[in-house]
Formats: sequence, C-alpha cells, structure tokens
Amino acid sequence: MPPSPLQRPLKRLVFLCCLVLLVIAVAPRCGQPIPPTGGPRDSLPPMLTGAQPADSTVNFRGNRITLQFDEYITLENPFEKLSYSPLPKTNPQAEGKLKTVTIKLKDSLEPNTTYSIDFGDAIQDINENNALRDFRYVFSTGPKIDSGLIRGRVFLAENGKTDSTLVVVLHRSSDDSAVAKERPRYATRINRDGEFVFRYLAAGDYAIFALKDIDGGKKYDQKSEAIGFLDKRVVADQDEPVILYAFTESPEPVKPPPPPAPGAAGVEKSKDDKRLRYSLNLDANKLDILGDLVLTSENKLASYDSSKLILSDEKFMPIPAYTLLPDSTGRKLTVKHSWIEGRKYNLIIQRDFAKDTAGNFVSRTDTLAIQAKDQSDYGSLSIRILNLDSNANPILQFYRDEKAELSLPLRLDRYNIRLFRPGEYEVRVLYDRNGNGTWDTGNYWEKKQPERVVARKQKMSIRQNWDNELEINLQELQEQ
Repeated sequence: MPPSPLQRPLKRLVFLCCLVLLVIAVAPRCGQPIPPTGGPRDSLPPMLTGAQPADSTVNFRGNRITLQFDEYITLENPFEKLSYSPLPKTNPQAEGKLKTVTIKLKDSLEPNTTYSIDFGDAIQDINENNALRDFRYVFSTGPKIDSGLIRGRVFLAENGKTDSTLVVVLHRSSDDSAVAKERPRYATRINRDGEFVFRYLAAGDYAIFALKDIDGGKKYDQKSEAIGFLDKRVVADQDEPVILYAFTESPEPVKPPPPPAPGAAGVEKSKDDKRLRYSLNLDANKLDILGDLVLTSENKLASYDSSKLILSDEKFMPIPAYTLLPDSTGRKLTVKHSWIEGRKYNLIIQRDFAKDTAGNFVSRTDTLAIQAKDQSDYGSLSIRILNLDSNANPILQFYRDEKAELSLPLRLDRYNIRLFRPGEYEVRVLYDRNGNGTWDTGNYWEKKQPERVVARKQKMSIRQNWDNELEINLQELQEQ
C-alpha cells in the first residue's frame, strides 16, 4: 500500500533530525588532538661512536680507556659479565655513566702483549635494555696485535649435554699441577651450545682445560669440580676445533627421595591409627608390564613375612613364579614376575604381613585387583643403525626425565622393540670403552679420559599404539 501524503513529510523530518544529531555527536571530536602513540619500539643496541685510545691501538701506555656511545647506557653487572685477557691479577674498574664506559686498569701492563676486554652483553641502552652483544675492545703494548685463535666445544662426558657455567682456560706452563696451583694465562666462557673461542692469543702452544669454577679461582683444586682436558697441548691458530669432555672425578651419589610425610596420601592418621600405609606404582590404575610391581611403605619396614603376600590370577589361583625383593632404603618391596599384557591379577596382603619402624602393621587382609596394560597402551619401535663400529662398544640409551629407560648394546644394524613406553625421550650413545655396560668417569692426575656420551639433538617421541621408527647415523651423531 503506497504511503499517504502526510507520511512522506514525517519521514523526511525524522531523517533530518537523525542527521543533525549525528553531526552534533561527531563534530566536536574533529578538533580534538590525538595523543601520540610513541612510535615504534627501540630495538637497536647502543653503537660505539668513539674510543680513547682507539680500538686496536698498538704501543699502548696508559691506564684508562674511555668508550663513547650514541645513547645513554647502563653497564650491567660488570664484575661477572666482563672478561679480560690475559687474566689480570686485579680486575680493572669498569663504570658506565650517561653515554660513557670507563675502564681503569689496576695492573702494570706487560710489554709486547695484546690485551682484550670482552663485554658480553653488559652494555645496554637505558630505556629498552637492548644489549650490545659480542663487543670487544683490543689494544697492544707492543707494535702489533696478536692474532692467535683457538676455538672448540665442551660437552659433559656423562650425558653429552652442554653447560654454559663452565669456563675454558689456557696455561703456558707444561707442569701438570699448574691447573691446580696457578692462575691461567687466558680464560673464556662457553655459550649454551658449548662453544668457546680465544682470540688475540700470543703465538705458541698451551695446555687447555674446561673447569666448573665453583670458587672463582679458575683452578682445579677440588675433586667436586668438573674438569675436561686434552691429552696434548694446542697451538694458537690450529685449524681443527678442540673438543673437551668435562667430568667430575668423584660424582656425588644419587640420593633417594625422602619418605612422604604421614598423611601425604590425603588422609590424616590419628594417633591411635596403627595401620601400615603403603602404595603401589600403578599408572592410571594399570600395571606397567615392562617394569615391576613395587609396594612402597610410608615408613621404613622393620619386618615382613613373604609367605603372607600372595599373587594370584583373576580366579584367585596362586601364581608361584614371582620373586619378592626389598630395596636398600627399607621402604620398598618389589614383586618381580613376567607380566602378561591385558591380564588381570590379584595381590593378597594378609594380616600381619609387615610392620614398620613406627609400630604400624597390616591389621587386616586386603585384596587388590590389578589390571595389566594392553599392547595398545604402548608403542612399537623400529631402529636402524648406520656406520656401526662394534669395536667401539656403542650403547644406545633412551632417557626420560634423566632416568634411563633402555640401554641397548649395538651389535646389529636393525632392532625391533615390540613394546615401548610412550613419551618424549633423549637419545644418547655411550661409547663403553671397558665394556662394563655403564658410564665411567675419568681422572686427570692419572691422565684417564672419561667414557664419552654423544646426545642426539632432537628428542624422540614414542607415540602410543603406533609403529615408531628411528634412524641413527653414528658418524653424523659424533660430528653434529
């Protein structure tokens, strides 16, 4: 139905009113200033604009170095982050103020010697903390800058990993005891990839060491400190990188975890409650058939009677072919048996089976139903080995959370493992020099190198209910 003559003017009036209101609402904002956004974030580190004396100065005679930068800076933790070569007896005084870094030298400088100051990431701009990385200042008290260079990597011999808290040192002395008695001539840090480099070295050969410098003395004067050494001296400017394997001569034994506090299972015990509390190592209420069934008591066991622990099938028919073993802590009893995937078991713990040192005991017979895991709860693993040299006694190792899951001596180039626990694993190869199946440490004073472990960079993911594959090229693994 077409609009009436009165409706048309009314619609126009409503439209004009809405338009006026819109203009009133918007118009005042047109003249309002918009606050500045501040521009893009500063991501550039400070830049050196001048140095007094100039970088790479020769015939240096002063005791002060001044560095100028293009913006205000801060010198972050200079005592720890700045390193000096050769090592001074007394560290220079380093100070950052406004746009200037000042170094005051405390030692008398040696003649015909090249010095370098490595600032690491200590120089940062004051606003955004952008660091000037790998900045060095070099000068010489002689007519030339020495150009000797030694580079390499440091690995932890026990696991093939790296440790950026280690330092690498160079000694001029050929005396074996110098590393324990004397300060080194040069020292440098290693990065997170285990890499190190010495620059501006005087020509000649050096004894090289990697150290866990616990007390800051850069000496190997405690057996608890890690050391890595080379069997021969190294020459400045040698082409091949130096590889060091650090070890601790007397590794600290692994301490067992402390027992849980009473009531840790979530139920507080009253003083009159003398029931012995224990737990089983089930995974999601299922038994891992690749391991053992372990009963763990809250307290150390004073006694137990193995005849009162019965393992049976689901129909309560006793299974005689199992072994019950205590551990060294006195808190654990291990039930060893050839478990069958998917099978149901019963563990019958009879009254007075065990008593702990707190006087708690098994007060009544308890029957625990146990379901073994199925094949589908695991993954399978096919392993292919390339460039195998069985004379080196390689052992393929799988670690999860620093716990060895599997150690496989390599004698063949193919292995198939039907059941493997799912998860993320570190893959390592131990070169078992003496063939005893375990890693053996070294001894510097006896000039005995540790056994080597090489770690694969990528972790291995074992997927549940999946045919997993792994190829290991032993030659490439050692060269990575």
